[in-house]
Amino acid sequence: MSADGLSLIGRVGLQAVRDAGWAPAAIGGLTMGADPVAYAVALASLARPPVLNAFSVRKAAKGHGTRRRIEGNFAAGTAVVVAEDVITSGGSALQAIHAIEEEGGLVVGVLAVVDREEGGRGAIEAAGHQVVSLTTTTDLGLK
Repeated sequence: MSADGLSLIGRVGLQAVRDAGWAPAAIGGLTMGADPVAYAVALASLARPPVLNAFSVRKAAKGHGTRRRIEGNFAAGTAVVVAEDVITSGGSALQAIHAIEEEGGLVVGVLAVVDREEGGRGAIEAAGHQVVSLTTTTDLGLK
């Protein structure tokens, strides 16, 4: 992603989180797709406090080192937003939500850059989580 793209997604994503009424302490999601989104939003929050920390969720815990599934600024009891680059089936977001909740995190919502409108939003909402997307394939003229 370009520096301009990171800056734009950070600013717009942060505003979307605040407009949704969410008050997370951190943002993160399933690596790698969520990483630039989460870190861009966290960086944007420096200029517009309260500041959000960022973290990454691995698909599986490493077999060496810290052996953690969640890396970065995350602790049990933390209110978080799950970040996504693109929602298609919702599987990546749901996998991240499961890992976060398993570690004691409190998921307040899911922020996606693009909703492909292929059922993923509904799957996440059916699991009890609000979804906000910055744009959709319809908005982009792709559907």
